[in-house]
Amino acid sequence: MVGVVACGSVSSIKALWETRIRRVREEQQEEQENRRKIRGGASSRLGVGVWEDRAVLARLKQKLQTEDGRLILRIEQEDWKTLPGCLVQFSQVQEWQIHRTGLQKIPHFISSFQNLLVLDLSRNGVTEIPKQIGKLTRLRELLLSYNRIQFVPEELGCCEGLERLELAMNRDLNQLPDQLRTLTRLQHLDLSMNDFSCVPDCVVALPALEWLDMGGNQLQHLPEDIHRMEMLHTLWLQRNQLEKLPDNISRMQRLDTLVLSSNRLRDIPPLMDDMSNLRFVNFRDNPLTLDVTLPDIKQKTEDTEEKDDEEDEEDDREMFGKEFMHIYIQEARKRAYAVLNMHRVNLSRF
Repeated sequence: MVGVVACGSVSSIKALWETRIRRVREEQQEEQENRRKIRGGASSRLGVGVWEDRAVLARLKQKLQTEDGRLILRIEQEDWKTLPGCLVQFSQVQEWQIHRTGLQKIPHFISSFQNLLVLDLSRNGVTEIPKQIGKLTRLRELLLSYNRIQFVPEELGCCEGLERLELAMNRDLNQLPDQLRTLTRLQHLDLSMNDFSCVPDCVVALPALEWLDMGGNQLQHLPEDIHRMEMLHTLWLQRNQLEKLPDNISRMQRLDTLVLSSNRLRDIPPLMDDMSNLRFVNFRDNPLTLDVTLPDIKQKTEDTEEKDDEEDEEDDREMFGKEFMHIYIQEARKRAYAVLNMHRVNLSRF
């Protein structure tokens, strides 16, 4: 009886261990199977990624064009909110023209494009300029108008070859880093339709600046040393809040185009009468103190050539233009002399 019980106990223990061993083996087999699936899935995803990159590169390659010996990447009115990293394989591209794509970010790998001469990303949704932009020392044009940029990094001052910078219509942009004064080749600067309340000091210090647009901002005054912009020939200041002009504006010897429409100017500085270099000026829609009109043009014969000359003259005599400026200053001087003489007469009576 005892032998039967012992035999039964051994059989039970044996069955228990066999069950445990079988479970361990099953678990090991299941784990190995899972590992194979994971490895297979990873390699599959890797394969998919490679094929996706190839597809994107093929698509980008169709956007490459050669014009005047320059390799250009041109993408317009397509959905490219981000730019893929595989784009660095086209690092020899010299110009980007990416418009109306909804692009939200300039990739940090932009620094890989050392041959880049023009970066035109106008009319997108770019919110910032990466610091890596400073590595593009050969860059000549940076066009970022109609985006959402609020901040310009000081590293942009390292783009020593920059000649043209456009940041129009970014709305909340209201300052520039002082390091931009190192852009000694910058000739064209568009800061229109932003939120500047004054002309940044670094802009006044730009030695080669020829063309400046700050229309549609919140400018309340111009710098007294505005004449330091010696090379400036075109200045757009329309739709601001300027109430007066500094006398030193008359010392801007190269200035030939000055637009001041839709401001709050009350008077025109008398010294501007000596600005013989001015070709086009506009004071329209300002609350000027004096009411001045242009004299009528003398009637001419009906000869065709003379009619054409008359039309040209009418174009040159635009109301609130150059001739208006001179007549306004003359009238202001006459009234000032009249007031002065009246004051002298009153003093002589005593």
